[in-house]
Amino acid sequence: MALALYAHPFAAFCQKVLVALYENATPFAFRHIDLGRAEDRDALIALWPFRKFPVLVDGDATIVESSIVIEHLDRHHPGPVRFIPADADAAAEVRLLDRVFDNYVLVPMQKVATDPLRPAGGRDPVGVEHARATLQTAYAWLEQRLAGRRWATGDAFTLADCAAAPGLLYADWSEPIPETCPALRAYRARLLARPSYARVLDEARPYRHLFPLGDPGRD
Repeated sequence: MALALYAHPFAAFCQKVLVALYENATPFAFRHIDLGRAEDRDALIALWPFRKFPVLVDGDATIVESSIVIEHLDRHHPGPVRFIPADADAAAEVRLLDRVFDNYVLVPMQKVATDPLRPAGGRDPVGVEHARATLQTAYAWLEQRLAGRRWATGDAFTLADCAAAPGLLYADWSEPIPETCPALRAYRARLLARPSYARVLDEARPYRHLFPLGDPGRD
């Protein structure tokens, strides 16, 4: 049975999974979920009551959370690009970088980017400043970690890079990566040029008006 991905092209965690699917040209059906439509919300809630995407349906199996989805693809629909190394220590580093990009880049980015959507009296400037500080800490740590590497953990493209691509795209729009992080800036540029993510970027262009801080007109 064909894979079905319930997702939105502009959502960062959905993009993370799309990169993995495109890397290996894995066949799948895209189920576009617009949370503004009741029928789409109901379809998503029926699969995952937390109403979060992406959700992958593989036959009778429903797989949630982007990292788990990619690991499922790696095990059950493998291709030439393997997202988790066979070596246990190498796999641990991939998972570490994946967690850093998700928890210390994507999550604080979302805090900064979505605060303008709150009602004027309900905004959280202290939380936004904390999120910006977290991003700057992540940038400095990644600058050191990425030194001399082509991809997040070395020469191989992995789960960590799938997370990094949308993470660094939107993070730089929200809290610019400073000039003092040339390795990180160069890594971001390589990610945006990688064919799998370039395709994701192009598919997301019609939705750039949805970015709460405004389309920066680049990338």
